[in-house]
Amino acid sequence: MHGLETLRRHGLNGWRRVERGFDAAFGSALNPLRHLGAIGFLAFWLLAASGVLLYIVLDTSVEGAYRSIASLEQAPLALGRLLRGLHRYAADVLVIALGLHLLREWLHGHERGFRRFSWLTGVPLVAFVFAAAIGGFWINWDQLGQFSAIATAEWLDALPLLAAPLARNFLGSATVGDRLFSLFVFVHLGVPLLLLFGLWFHVQRITRAAVLPPRPLTLGLVAVLALLALAVPVTSHPPAALGAVPGVLRLDWIVLFVHPLTYATSPQFVWALVVGGALTLFGLPFLPQAARRAPVAVVDAANCSGCRRCLADCPYAAITMVPHPNQRIGRSLAVVDADLCAGCGICAGACPSSTPFRGMQQLISGIDLPQRTVDALRRQLRTTLAAAIEPQPLVVFGCAHGARAAAGAHHVELLCTGQLPPSFVEYALRDGAAGVLVAACREGGCEYRVGERWTHERLDGSREPHLRRGSVPAERLELVFAGPGDDALLAQALARLRQRVQALATEPRTAMHHG
Repeated sequence: MHGLETLRRHGLNGWRRVERGFDAAFGSALNPLRHLGAIGFLAFWLLAASGVLLYIVLDTSVEGAYRSIASLEQAPLALGRLLRGLHRYAADVLVIALGLHLLREWLHGHERGFRRFSWLTGVPLVAFVFAAAIGGFWINWDQLGQFSAIATAEWLDALPLLAAPLARNFLGSATVGDRLFSLFVFVHLGVPLLLLFGLWFHVQRITRAAVLPPRPLTLGLVAVLALLALAVPVTSHPPAALGAVPGVLRLDWIVLFVHPLTYATSPQFVWALVVGGALTLFGLPFLPQAARRAPVAVVDAANCSGCRRCLADCPYAAITMVPHPNQRIGRSLAVVDADLCAGCGICAGACPSSTPFRGMQQLISGIDLPQRTVDALRRQLRTTLAAAIEPQPLVVFGCAHGARAAAGAHHVELLCTGQLPPSFVEYALRDGAAGVLVAACREGGCEYRVGERWTHERLDGSREPHLRRGSVPAERLELVFAGPGDDALLAQALARLRQRVQALATEPRTAMHHG
């Protein structure tokens, strides 16, 4: 267990370095490594759309399949070449995105706790993707399809449960009839339907699941695949001939690597690899966790008005609404599902009763995190500013999963910046802070999916609860997106804020008091 966690930690550090390199090239909002799941969905939609068109021209018979696919070369304006290339290369993108997505989620420890369901429903998708992709080569029924079908049959024959060897179906041309070819078609068309259902099941506990990357990234990926399809066209090998040994094959190493691996080792070795890998992936969520799971959000019925903002903002569908026991307070009451709650605090940041301007001695919010309450945040802020000795103290509200705190400011750590009620910014300025810096994670890099997005929208006024911009001078507020390792970005943002505050020092400042 200790060795696995060490490997994960070193791997995560390396991944973050690569991710920052992609951030520099594409920007964090369009970094493909931050949208791997959505890229996988995009590849699936491209496969589905191009597959429907290819099926229209496909002759689903042994004799006619090869000719119907080859006829695409005669399509006007190279549309057949484009269609076929998009289909093949989208399959490669799906396999790559799926593998990297699986790796990234494991490195971040996302197979555990409330994410266990998504992990366990995602692992079987690997088998569906490879089964559908490999089966697609059989339908063309050229020498590559023949090689793949026979190699798959020989691999399956290593199982002791089969009554008769599957490889017998490929002893001669007479044994490969339309019935067997109908099985090929079923595998390539039926398995993607199972994959679609599996994808739907996979995202059931995620609100606002991204089924497409951001538009610029989507258009860019489609354009790259289209150019690749035209520049490096996908062509058929000679027709399948079971009485002859295929010549030189142009393997798709991304999808078909399992075949040469089987022949280089043995079918039993590859079966051991596949079964061992599957058991490992399914077993990871059940290993003893290095850290104890954080307490979940708690609802206070006396302060919950049933406004449904926590329901709208929860990233993991952990909140539902039930009739409120006290109709004078509200018609609905929020209820938290402990199995789904991430303990991120985004719901507390959304609750209108979390405002620090409430006059009660102990601030009790309608929904809150017991390990880091809104009242504790207010008390820490008051204590910090009361003890400040510099004439123009700066306050940094930072994410526990983001960049490390920069020197020269008073830091208030949050479970996620989405936990911060926007009114805390105004409250800090009225309590003596000269400026406020809110440090969220990189765009698309929030540990809880949407924390940095909701923070941005609340501060710019496009999401409730929003910051009252008229009462907070723009010069005294800075928002920075700085993830793990982005300490320099956080320091630069703090320097910009300090420079603006110092420039305002010579101007008259209206006194602020608690309202």
